[in-house]
Amino acid sequence: MISNLFDINEIMEHYSFKGEYYDFSTLNNGHINNTYVLNFDYDGTQKCYILQQINVAVFKDPDVLMRNYVGVTEHIRKKVIEAGGNPKRESIKVYMTKDNKPYYKDKDGRYWRVINFVINTVSYNFPDNPEICRRAGKTFGNFQKLLADYPAETLAETIPNFHNTVSRYADFEAALKADVAGRAASVQKEIDFVKNRKKDCSVLLDLLEKGELPIRVTHNDTKLNNVLFDKKTGEGICVVDLDTVMPGLSLYDFGDSLRFAGNTADEDEKDLSKVKFNMAYYRSYTEGYLSAAGDSLTETEVYYLPFSCKIMTLECGIRFLTDYLNGDVYFRMSYPEQNLDRCRTQLKLVEEIEKLYVEMLSATQSIYSNIKK
Repeated sequence: MISNLFDINEIMEHYSFKGEYYDFSTLNNGHINNTYVLNFDYDGTQKCYILQQINVAVFKDPDVLMRNYVGVTEHIRKKVIEAGGNPKRESIKVYMTKDNKPYYKDKDGRYWRVINFVINTVSYNFPDNPEICRRAGKTFGNFQKLLADYPAETLAETIPNFHNTVSRYADFEAALKADVAGRAASVQKEIDFVKNRKKDCSVLLDLLEKGELPIRVTHNDTKLNNVLFDKKTGEGICVVDLDTVMPGLSLYDFGDSLRFAGNTADEDEKDLSKVKFNMAYYRSYTEGYLSAAGDSLTETEVYYLPFSCKIMTLECGIRFLTDYLNGDVYFRMSYPEQNLDRCRTQLKLVEEIEKLYVEMLSATQSIYSNIKK
């Protein structure tokens, strides 16, 4: 069978699939790679594989990308086996081609990889109760713990300076100076908000430079929908979408999770009165996260967990504002001014986090103390 999306016969020539292929379905929850589920009949039972087209416009060096990907997934798989877990469900496996490569380049120059399909799982785009946040936090915390002894310095930066907040602020200043779209005068309030928090952008990087924060393996896209939950138990069992795995700070992952899960409104909500930070979700996520990762983190990392929520939200707001000033050249939009709405939502969330900051610090230390007992 040949689809207009890919040539299954060509791909099957390069992989040792089990069973007889009969169809595929599209699974495009992500924003970067095209993803499909390949269905095979294997001795009367259904066997599935995930086929993904690697987006080389974003990840320009597939060899570097897949070296990171395979190294991290094999490390996790080994840890799961050592702990007596089920590697077929609790880890991602990259299937090698017949010539032992982690991807296949087709006749049209497209790059494809095949990974395992984790059965009987579900994912969520948004949390609707604190328990989902707790389970997501535990899953991402376990991801961090499993990789605590992985040599992060051996990983390449697939997207350089991705969470470098000093660099992001410099990009903002350059966009403001150029003002190519002539929009700066109309967003002075947002510009002043960001400028007043310039010092926040260097806090974590200064701690890193002083050796007070360690470089770790980070996921860098810790949205809720990158956790697979077991359909029966509801527990999070596996973290997916590992293309952005790079060396970084654990605080990047924690903060970005809560920037996403803690927001009570849509990312482009126009009514800013709806934008609040959900403390119940923060507590639940932190409980789950520290229950898994607490022993592998330093006290400094734990102390800065609340700050990470603020700085990752600020970073996102800066990026939306920068793109708006540049004339909307980076982020996809579904309507004019969407980048400005996104920016204002993030900056309002920063403001809400600042109001709750002392409470967040207290809750974090209380949770951490209880776990350490």
